[in-house]
Amino acid sequence: MTGKIYVGVGGWTFEPWRGTFYPKDLTHKRELEYASRKLTSIEINGTYYSSFRPASWAKWRAETPDGFVFAMKASRFCTNRRVLAEATDSVKYFVNQGLVELGDRLGPINWQFMGTKKFDPEDMEAFLKLLPRQAGKFPLRHALEVRHDSFKDPRFYDLARKYGVAIIYSHDPDFPEIDEPTADFTYARLMGTNEKVKTGYKPAELDAWARKAKSWAKKGDVFVYFISGAKVRNPAAAQALIERI
Repeated sequence: MTGKIYVGVGGWTFEPWRGTFYPKDLTHKRELEYASRKLTSIEINGTYYSSFRPASWAKWRAETPDGFVFAMKASRFCTNRRVLAEATDSVKYFVNQGLVELGDRLGPINWQFMGTKKFDPEDMEAFLKLLPRQAGKFPLRHALEVRHDSFKDPRFYDLARKYGVAIIYSHDPDFPEIDEPTADFTYARLMGTNEKVKTGYKPAELDAWARKAKSWAKKGDVFVYFISGAKVRNPAAAQALIERI
């Protein structure tokens, strides 16, 4: 079966998007409402730095249409630590803050690690054991964003498969590029948009990303986010990819 392909950007609040993505006269409080009708997913970045009340999660759900899905970055307090096995309380706090209020808008969680974090098989497995499989009645999908070359290791891929977590495909020259099918979904972060190109990537490049996304979809759902790079162009890149898919 072919999975669904969701395409979006990181966050929805960015002043340079006003006039380039958002209409200039759109009120700030309607930005998520607008963005969620032009894109099919958004990765919430604020959750990496702060926690939110259940009412906030419920509000985000209410402002978005059926079929829209959020991904979210896990709290840095879970992953920015020397010993990952000691993250029990932080993981529980993050998952229980109100994610369930998203309901059917609840997508994958991005557990992002610092570039200095090296692969330690025992500690990584201990961390993977901490990740809950559900939040309330909703199943959770986990993805790992690693940024050190030591993770380009078959032992890491095997661990990810064992626990059914995805390894995030990061397209950035500064990070390892790992394209390994370790879960029943794919999570990609594309970080190479060019401000000189109206759609962030050239047409031929977007065609190639569309082919790659469709190939990933043969294995399950796909989540693609245009992140960093020329951030002002990311919404245009996402919309151009949606058109191709």
